[in-house]
Amino acid sequence: MIERMDQLSELRKLVRDKGKNGICLAFSGGVDSAVLLKVASEAGVPLLAVTFHTMLHPAADTQAAKKIAEEMGAEHLVLEIDEFQNPKVMENPPDRCYHCKYMLFEQLVHVAQERRLACVMDGTNLDDLSEYRPGLRALEEWGVLSPLAACKLGKAEVREIAAELGLSVATKPSSPCMATRFPYGQLLSRELLRQAEDAEAALKELGFYNVRVRCHNGIARIEVDQEALTDALKKKDKICTALKECGFDYVTLDLEGFRSGSMDLHIKTDET
Repeated sequence: MIERMDQLSELRKLVRDKGKNGICLAFSGGVDSAVLLKVASEAGVPLLAVTFHTMLHPAADTQAAKKIAEEMGAEHLVLEIDEFQNPKVMENPPDRCYHCKYMLFEQLVHVAQERRLACVMDGTNLDDLSEYRPGLRALEEWGVLSPLAACKLGKAEVREIAAELGLSVATKPSSPCMATRFPYGQLLSRELLRQAEDAEAALKELGFYNVRVRCHNGIARIEVDQEALTDALKKKDKICTALKECGFDYVTLDLEGFRSGSMDLHIKTDET
C-alpha cells in the first residue's frame, strides 16, 4: 500500500508539473484515462477531457465517457472523427493503429492549440509499451505525454489506484477499437464493425463480462475469460442463436479463452 501511495504521489506531481499550463487529455472513459482525469482534475490546472467518437469504437463508450467526466466535474468535449475518410485505416494493414492514432491525435493537438493548453496527455500505461502497438509511434510524433507509463504504472497498478480513488470504472474491462476483431488485411466496413459490436453486446446480455468476438469471414471466434468457458458451453444454444441473428454462418468458442491482442499473434511471433 505504501509503494502504491508513493506511485500515486509521483503521478500527481508529474501531472501537476507538466500540466501547469493546461492539459488536453485523450479521454476514452476507460480505467487508465479515468485515473488521469481524476488526478488532473484535482491538480487545479486548466483541463479539457476529449473523447473521440469514431466508427471504430462502440457508441456506448462515448456515453460512458460523458458520464464519468460529468461525475468528476471536468470540462468534456466529444470529437466526431470518421476513419472511413482514411483508406490507410480502413484497409486494415498491420500498422493500422499508427495511421488511426496519427489521425486522431492530429485533431487533438489542434484542439489543444486552439484552447491554449500546453500539454497533450493520454492513458498509455507501462504494459502497453511491451505489446504490439504501432500507434505509440504516432503519439511520440505528436509529442503526447503518457504519465502512467512515465511513472512505470502497469495495468494492475492502475486498477488498484482507480479502486483507491473510488472510481466507478476500477473493474471495467478494456474496450479496444473494433478493428481488433478482424485479421489484418480484412477490409473494414460499417456493416462488419456493427456486426462485431452487436455480437459482443448480445454476449454481454447473456451474462459474459469480458468478451471478444473475433471475425473470420463469416466465422465468429468467441473469447471469454477462462472461468467463463463452462458457462459458455452451457449457453451454447442461446449463443449460437444470438450470433447467427447477427449474421454469422458459424459460431466457435476459443478454448484458450480471452487474451488481449490475439490477432497480433503472428506479428509477435515474427518479431521475436
